[in-house]
Amino acid sequence: MPIAAVTGLAAEARLAERIGWRAAAAGGDAEETRRAMAQLVAGGARALVSFGICGGLDPALNSGALILPQAVTGEDGRRRRVDAALRGVLAAALARAAIPALGGDVLGGARAVDTPSRKAALNRQTGAIALDLESHLVADAAAAAGLPFAVLRAVADPAERALPAAALIGLDAAGRPALGRILLSLARQPAQLPALLRLARDTRRALAALRRAGEALGGTAPGG
Repeated sequence: MPIAAVTGLAAEARLAERIGWRAAAAGGDAEETRRAMAQLVAGGARALVSFGICGGLDPALNSGALILPQAVTGEDGRRRRVDAALRGVLAAALARAAIPALGGDVLGGARAVDTPSRKAALNRQTGAIALDLESHLVADAAAAAGLPFAVLRAVADPAERALPAAALIGLDAAGRPALGRILLSLARQPAQLPALLRLARDTRRALAALRRAGEALGGTAPGG
């Protein structure tokens, strides 16, 4: 089954390609994400996976925690269940490698959540354990194309962690951190530096978790 992964970061897309999946990094932009998915579907994808890092909403999740949700909840309150068979294939491969992955729901949002209080409120309101910027779009695209979809994410910033302003600047069109704007923000507010370094460490842990998961998944669901 040709699987295509939709990511925000270019680094995430490279990890997905190592699994053998087709992949596109959309830079966290909703319209670019939709365009990327349309191209992947037109290119022969027969399943879609929302793949990458996410922000924790459940305070029990540490950075690097791997999640394989049962459903995606949107900010509009709609809940879309992932494809049980596809999720089962991924879960079985991870289990054979003794890699734990949590279930639950992931929240698809339009923007990152920067404060612990807001994360806690979303956790209470939606029941979701994590948030990312692509999963709800992947769910909608899969439904429109009549394709199965799944979500595989690793927590970067835990629920108790606030995000500094520089972290909210986002990515460039190629899915890389917008370094120039980040440095400008840091120059204006140098007190952000410790929080930014913590986020970089957390992100490395999340990407390492995805790398380990990818090694377990390689060959289980080839990109064809």
